Amino acid sequence: MERSFFPLFERFPALAALPRVELCSLPSPVQSLEHILPGLWIKRDDLNAPTCGGNKVRALEFLLGGLNAGDSVVTVGGTGSTHILSTALHAARIGVTTYALRWRHEMNPVASEVSSRIESLILRPSVHLTPVLPIARARFRAMRQKSRYIPVGGSVPLGVLGHVNAALELVSQVDNGEMPQPSCVIVPMGTGGTAAGLVLGFEIAGLDIEVVGVRTGPRMFANKRAVLSLAARTSRLIGTVSGERMPGIDRNRLRVIHSAYGGAYGRPVEGAARAAADLHEAMGITLDDTYSAKAWMGAIKERRLSRGTLLYWFTFDASCLTS
Repeated sequence: MERSFFPLFERFPALAALPRVELCSLPSPVQSLEHILPGLWIKRDDLNAPTCGGNKVRALEFLLGGLNAGDSVVTVGGTGSTHILSTALHAARIGVTTYALRWRHEMNPVASEVSSRIESLILRPSVHLTPVLPIARARFRAMRQKSRYIPVGGSVPLGVLGHVNAALELVSQVDNGEMPQPSCVIVPMGTGGTAAGLVLGFEIAGLDIEVVGVRTGPRMFANKRAVLSLAARTSRLIGTVSGERMPGIDRNRLRVIHSAYGGAYGRPVEGAARAAADLHEAMGITLDDTYSAKAWMGAIKERRLSRGTLLYWFTFDASCLTS
């Protein structure tokens, strides 16, 4: 596999000493959606890996770093968690076994496909009523088995490094003339790792780009304060490893759209199916109702209300269901 472009290491060379497994093929392309709406672009993170791309694999490069064939990881998530699916698929690429504990949530057709795919990949699949027991059991299992524990969504500072790199990757694409500098970037916001990394990355680059998170999870977990806290903790990690002074994080760099949530994680929202079908017809892109369709609706609404260039960050790779 051709070596990936990793501007995070160019900016902070000391970070290259952190354990990392190369799973991605970067950079992922940017494409104009001018034929859909003027000034609208898409970042194709569904194409950021040779198999099962999407936003989760960026974090997994660090979260699986240092593991060897025969090792195991334990993680958690909802029944149709794309994080669990991506973890299981990419861990298997390096010979690592995945144990996952899940909890119930409202389902949609793609989430059901994700769930079935997960059950074909992980050992002893089980589903609980709420997150409390699975998270506690997962931590205990990881300690007992001496496995690596990966929290829900992989949204911890080590994993967020992959998304900081994604922001710097986009900055390089803008500098190279591949697209105009966007005034804002629209991204689905569940556990917040992608949004946190983009906020920090644009701050490091010194660019005035607003990150707009379209909330896809309960407000008590998916909120502005939590994302900014995660970005700040990631900044401290970079500063500690690199020895460099990090910039402060402007809280106005992040805005959250709450209206697309639909009242429950995994619940489709009105109009999403039609919007997703239109994008599939135009680009051959498949959206999922849990995350990317809601963010896509947010992108369309934002573009119609604003001027300038807007970038929709596409985080779901439908090939994960068959690869």
